[in-house]
Parts: sequence; C-alpha cells; structure tokens
Amino acid sequence: MLKILNQIYLSNRFFIGIIAIVLLFALGYSFQWLFFTAQIAAIALVTLAVSDLTWLFLNKQGIRIKRKTPERLSLGDENPISFRVQNNFPFKIYIELVEELPIEFQKRNFSISQQLDSGEEKVFDYTLKPVTRGEYKFGQSNIYLSSILGIVIRRIKANNAQNIPVYPSFISMRKFELVGISNRLQEFGIKRIRKVGQHSEFDQVRGYVPSDDSRTVNWKATARRNTLMVNQYQDERSQQVISILDMGRSMEMPFEGMSLLDYAINSSLIISNMAMIKHDKAGIISFSNKINSFVPAERRAGHLQCIMDVLYNQQTDFSESSYEKLYASIASKIRQRSLLILYTNFEGIPSLRRQLPYLKKVASQHLLLVVFFENTEIHKLANKSSHNAEEVYIHSIARKFLYDKKLMELELKQAGIMSLLTTPEGVSVNLINKYLEIKAREMI
Repeated sequence: MLKILNQIYLSNRFFIGIIAIVLLFALGYSFQWLFFTAQIAAIALVTLAVSDLTWLFLNKQGIRIKRKTPERLSLGDENPISFRVQNNFPFKIYIELVEELPIEFQKRNFSISQQLDSGEEKVFDYTLKPVTRGEYKFGQSNIYLSSILGIVIRRIKANNAQNIPVYPSFISMRKFELVGISNRLQEFGIKRIRKVGQHSEFDQVRGYVPSDDSRTVNWKATARRNTLMVNQYQDERSQQVISILDMGRSMEMPFEGMSLLDYAINSSLIISNMAMIKHDKAGIISFSNKINSFVPAERRAGHLQCIMDVLYNQQTDFSESSYEKLYASIASKIRQRSLLILYTNFEGIPSLRRQLPYLKKVASQHLLLVVFFENTEIHKLANKSSHNAEEVYIHSIARKFLYDKKLMELELKQAGIMSLLTTPEGVSVNLINKYLEIKAREMI
C-alpha cells in the first residue's frame, strides 16, 4: 500500500476543484442552493479522482520503458540517446518523461512531454555532449502519466540506472576514417596535396606491361629471361607517428567547456587512426614531471583500442612539465627516426625558451612538430574597438599576447622545429593537413 501511495500525485486540476468547492461552501451560508451545489461538486470530484486512480492502477504493466544508450560516450560530440515508451492501457494517456541525467551535464529540469494512444509505441530521441572524460552515472527514468481526466498523476520509476564511460572522440575519429578511406577529405577542410618526387622501396621484378615506365626496365633480368622485365616499387611505409601529450597545468586551460588537454587527446586519437590508415605505425607518450604512459608505435589488430584505453585514463596533476625527462625517455625508447607530434601550450616566450634546448635535441634525432593553441577569446578582445582608457589597455594586452604566439612560431622555425599554431576546435583538421603535407614531401 505504501508503495502505491508513493506513486500517487494530485494534479493542479484537483486542487483547483478543491478551491472551487471551498468557495462554494463559503458562499453557501448566504445562498442555500450554492451549498447543495458544493456538495454535489465535492462528490463528483471524489468520484472522478477514485475512477482516475482505479484506471491508472488497473494495469500493473500499463506502460513499458526502455532506454537505449551507447556502450560508451564520445568526448566533445553529440551522442544519441533514445527512449522507447509503449502504452498498454486501454485508453489514451499523457506522459512526462523526467530523466535523471549525470551530474556532469548540470541539467536538472530535463523532461519530455507527449501523449500516447492505447497500444501506441513512441521513441523519444535526444543528444548529450560530454566535455570531460570518465564514468557518467545515469539515474532512473521517471514517467509521470495521467488519463484524459487529469486529476490523479501516477509516477513510474524505471529501474534502469547505469554507468557509461566517456572515451576520447571516437565519433569524430570514425568520420575522418570514413572520408579518408573514400578519399573525400576535402569535405572536412583537408587539402589535397600533390606528392613531390618519388621515393620508393623495391618490391619485386615482374613482366613488362605497356603502361609501365620504361625507366624501370631491369636489363639484367631481361637478358636472362629474354623478355622485358621491370622493377616494381612501392611507397615507403611503416613510418612511426607518435603523439606526445603535455599533461602539465598549462594544458588545463578551458575552451568551450573542454580543456586543451581533452582537445589534444581527441586529436591524438584521430591522427593515430589516420596514420594507421596510411600504413604508418602509431604510438602515444604522455608526460608531466614524469613519464605517465608510453605506448610503442605499432600497427596491429587491436592497437587502436589500446591507444584509446590509455588516452581514456589520462589526467593532469597540475605540475610543471619536465622536458628533460621527456628527452631522456625519447632517446632511450624510440630508436627509429619518427614523426613526433608534441601537444603543448607555452604560457609565454620565457616558458618556450626554457624548453627550447631539449626540443632542439629531440629535433636533431626525429622530425618534431610542436602543436600549440591560440586563444580565440583574446582574438575577440584584440579586434574589439576601444572607447575608454581601460579598454585601450585591455586591447593592448590582447595584441601583445597574439604577438607572443607569432614570436613563438618564429623562434621554433629558427631552431629548425616545425610548429602548428591552431585553434582548439580546428586542431584535428589542421594537424591532418600538416601530416599529409609531411607525407607528400617525404620528410620522414
């Protein structure tokens, strides 16, 4: 009985009826006919409430609820969530779906209202965009249903609480993967780059066909076989592409709800997948004041999932990053010349100059690409017109920050280090463009 009482709510219609009846009773002392009208109204209201209550609790399985969620959510992407609700009552019902979303979304008034005819089944869709990695706890789904009378409301709780992990952006990764395979990268703003030169490795000797280049004729094999034979070449493959994530405090700067570290993690997953599509090997290094994780560059089945699992668990400790330890780790663990993509965010020119000696040492052994971020909010301040002394001061400081970023690019270039200054939301597209350019120019 107590369980049933916990499911019963009285609607606004019921309380409006009570107020009207009380007023009729109050006026009934002056007008006798209103007193009898109030009695009849009270009896009618109670009768309707009991009838409504009986109808709503007549069928214990009157409504079926099923939430459909992905096994894991994608960081920074719109993830589809759906609800399937079926009305098994013999009459039309009105429902309000109140979902207990994870506290990370800070949505405390999320609800969907709809009506369902008898036997009707409807699917309600919505999307969620998580901005932090980790495990998200979904609570129970609450359905508030009422009949056409709308006097009593019954609450049904679905026992569907669940925990769902939020992984780096695998949805964006799959988008780039599909357009990469279908050679439609231009749709994402990725440029088609003409390949220069021809740097290939020998594959095999085979018979000549009319479309072959005459310069590839193998005259020794031709003399032995007494028929034209040519050398067949293939592009060099299995080059190493290793993403290096700076886990220091400078990467915790927020941008549109996500930290720079999360943008870097999403981008490193996408570029690792793209490298494996291009037959290169992908690896991961994360560091702060120590080396946090190291995934050797490989291209085997299940390696991308290994990279994703490592990226899922990366958390900053807000310490100062040690580039000395990074250089020592690279020197001891990475023997083959590789493309190293370093995601970082230098706070200023002095910060860059402190680390520049170690970056030069790394660049002397590998092809180093430093990816750092520009602040679009500072761009807005720099381009904003000034009307008083305070705004002139803010405008000048913003212009100084922008100038420092360009100066960092220049210093890295003078040191023989490639750099990519990009906005956080455009890092993946810009980095793929840079990677394809490096491949086309055969720099590794």
